[in-house]
Amino acid sequence: MLQWQARSNPLAWWWGSLTLVSSANILVWFMLYREFYPTVAGSISGGSDIGLMFLLCAGYVFGCAFRSVLPRADVQRICLFDTWLSSVFVGRSVATVAEVCFAAQWAIILHQLGTMTGAETAVNIAWAIVPVIIIAECFSWYAVVTTNYLYNAIENSLWAVTFFLAGIALCRLMPEFQGVVRWALMSGIVGIACFLAFLVTVDVPMYLSRWRAGHAEGNRFLGFLEGLHDVSTRWVVTHDIAHWKGELTWMFLYFSAAVWSSLALCALYAMEGYITRYLA
Repeated sequence: MLQWQARSNPLAWWWGSLTLVSSANILVWFMLYREFYPTVAGSISGGSDIGLMFLLCAGYVFGCAFRSVLPRADVQRICLFDTWLSSVFVGRSVATVAEVCFAAQWAIILHQLGTMTGAETAVNIAWAIVPVIIIAECFSWYAVVTTNYLYNAIENSLWAVTFFLAGIALCRLMPEFQGVVRWALMSGIVGIACFLAFLVTVDVPMYLSRWRAGHAEGNRFLGFLEGLHDVSTRWVVTHDIAHWKGELTWMFLYFSAAVWSSLALCALYAMEGYITRYLA
């Protein structure tokens, strides 16, 4: 039996890429912490706030790294390694904490910039982000427990709504700044536009098509208690690229570009004094 980690297996290259990118992301987090935290925390104001931002960023960076090293597809109950850490219950719990941390980062940075510029639109959107994502996480858990892809589609639709609102907030903030900060906001808007395009054209339709296919085949959805037991005790190890085909693209983008945005938000928040120089 050939080892699945052989160079000829594209799944091995994919997993290796996830692991490499995640290692680099962790290194960048430590570099940012070393660069900004002692300086900001040592000042009279802002120490506890930047500490919270670094903690939230760590939750996302390290959570995504964990999911990269031990990848799994929740509803299908498939994973690469036969360990209890690959169980859907563990992985989904880590993902939930990480994603709420990421949403909180966006809320904090939009509130910071909105307060700095007096942009009430950005401040109001900041307050809405975390509650919407918590609701999305509830739909995600229900989808995973019951194996009903329809709720995955609803979850990702809520992510789309959230980042559409974040994009509106960045558009509102852009005229308030000039120079490099305005360019940074423009980059954020472009990134959000790409993310929304992916969600609307690829991700949500994928889950809807899976739901329709399962419905047409007469698949039985799990009950809630039955599903909770299932996510805790059943995981299927597979190294067949066909089983992972639908997960490869979104996982790579999620564990790379999304994590980079988390690191960028952390750095941006730490440079509050620098940002004020570019107020229009």
